[in-house]
Amino acid sequence: MSKRGWLLFLAMGVIWGIPYAMIRVAVRDFDPVVVAFGRTFLGALVLLPIALYTKGLLPALRRWRWVLLYTLVEVTGPWLLIGHAETKLTSSTVGLLIAAVPLVTILIVTRLGHERLDRRRVIGLLVGFGGVAALVGLDIDMSDLGALAAIGVSVLGYAVGAILIGRKLGDLPPIGVAAASLIFAAVIYAPFTLWRMPAHYPAAPTWSVVGLGLVCTALAFVVFFALIAEVGPSRATVFTYINPAVALLIGVTLLREPLSAGMAIGFPLVILGSILGTVRAKPEVKEPAPA
Repeated sequence: MSKRGWLLFLAMGVIWGIPYAMIRVAVRDFDPVVVAFGRTFLGALVLLPIALYTKGLLPALRRWRWVLLYTLVEVTGPWLLIGHAETKLTSSTVGLLIAAVPLVTILIVTRLGHERLDRRRVIGLLVGFGGVAALVGLDIDMSDLGALAAIGVSVLGYAVGAILIGRKLGDLPPIGVAAASLIFAAVIYAPFTLWRMPAHYPAAPTWSVVGLGLVCTALAFVVFFALIAEVGPSRATVFTYINPAVALLIGVTLLREPLSAGMAIGFPLVILGSILGTVRAKPEVKEPAPA
């Protein structure tokens, strides 16, 4: 891999590893729907001119039904549900649970008959879900089951969204799909946001929302597409195994979240299981999800 490829690779590992901490900070003062709207609105504001300049928006809008479905399962639902979950769970726990997306993706594609579930993948799934079980069993309080369910739905949505990209939207300009989906999401969130607008805008949560929109959404997509162009789609998705480590490191060091036994046991198992379970997967089903 070239020096530029390594820089882009490391940048993506950090950029999509930090949203969980930012969301955690933002939802302490803002309603999760306000956070989700701010992120999608700012992201769309930046990506829309790029999509128009590169003529990528119109092709995406021509297939608006599939783009809308992708938006609902990949952006609108997960970003709102993750925000709600982080009012109860630590950002570290959420980041590690989201790392199960590749495991759920491979389960779906093998169930649909698109790929074969060989011995290595079976072992990977067992190891990975064993890690999730360790996280849930050791770290999640029974009063947080609603938050856990929100993360479960988000993981499923991310997995379905990855498949939609590969099967229905893979031939479209990526920047056009990203811009269109953010616009759709912002429009969906807007009426609910009007009823939840905060009376005050403290600095920390406000800057967290700005960071989510400009860095973890707009910049993330631009860097990701540059990484794909530099190293190819298959190698580009490997950074998804770094994201949970970044989320864990930031949560423990900056937000003073506890490093629990569930994290210590579950984290390596989830990552190892994801690697074993997806190592032979086709590139399009390993498309990572934004946080």
